[in-house]
Amino acid sequence: MFKTILFDVDGVMLSEERYFDASALTVHELLTSPRFLGLSSVSPAFSPAPDDAAIRAIRRDVFRDDVVLEGLKNIGVNANWDMVYFVFVAEWVAALERARKASPAVVDGVRAVLREGFSEASLQDVGKLVREALPGDVIDWTAYDALYEGAASRADLMDRAREALARYAPEADPHALWQIGQATFQEWYLGDAYTGKETGKAGFLTSEYPIVDPAAFAALLADLKAAGVTLGIATGRPEIETRVPLEHFGWLSYFDPARVTNASDVVAAEERAPHARPLSKPHPFSYLRSLMGEADVEKLLTVELPIPGIRDEVLVVGDSIADKLAADRLGASFAAVLTGLEGQAARPKFERLGADFILNHVLELRRVLSLAPVD
Repeated sequence: MFKTILFDVDGVMLSEERYFDASALTVHELLTSPRFLGLSSVSPAFSPAPDDAAIRAIRRDVFRDDVVLEGLKNIGVNANWDMVYFVFVAEWVAALERARKASPAVVDGVRAVLREGFSEASLQDVGKLVREALPGDVIDWTAYDALYEGAASRADLMDRAREALARYAPEADPHALWQIGQATFQEWYLGDAYTGKETGKAGFLTSEYPIVDPAAFAALLADLKAAGVTLGIATGRPEIETRVPLEHFGWLSYFDPARVTNASDVVAAEERAPHARPLSKPHPFSYLRSLMGEADVEKLLTVELPIPGIRDEVLVVGDSIADKLAADRLGASFAAVLTGLEGQAARPKFERLGADFILNHVLELRRVLSLAPVD
């Protein structure tokens, strides 16, 4: 029996579908809404309250029937905020390139606007310049491969995005653009009731889909605690998006708050230690923080990895390559669950990566850990 089990949330406890919907809607808004660039696209027009058919169409276009999502996950990109940033930058830079070819003077205009950095206002002004150079549909959702083809990691993607943006905004901080995407994603996922804004967005927080029966998973957590196992969470969700659904399904009480690490914790850590950025998965920071129950960033960053002797004591349960890479760097064992984006098709991938266990779903931990089945 392992002494500590650390769980991912999306793809393990809760479905990722609503997260991917929110990510696609965020990219679409940044590119097409008059609040930002206001460019026309082949997708449905921007609306803060799209119906289900429009959401499906936008996600199909933005992520190309989820091919882009799978590609991002397969090189270790786990955070939806990063997914938004990479796809948005690819489409925006492609639009800027087409505008430059149509009207070379647009480059000077864009650079002048972005000299003060990225903001809603500067994006609006750049959008106007692009629209003047390129009337008609501008965004066709074909730019991702052109910018990122062959990239092998999140770091590769970040470098390519930074280089592409530098052609038009050499003095601007790309992280500020990432933060605009982050804030807009939060509006979509949380909705006005939680953000206090008046955007017209209802949010997805109250329409989460549990992957397994909530009572059965609660029983598993209860049995693990009764057996003396320490339980932790390391998720790419922000704090409120972790707390609200896990409380709703009755799961959060089984976890020591000091051993629950979310994206808000990671962002705070990066602000305290910007030299260490990025600390999101596949960096093992979130798993290490939950394993140690320690919030001191500098102390965590001095821990020598992999930690000797924990392979038989610590188990990470996740659905993505990012989780496996983090577990490896931590020195822990890894259980892959086939309830993420690719489902059963992910099995060969985890076999190649050498996952210690491959489970159809998280409840199969009972078999792995020799726990009595629930009647």
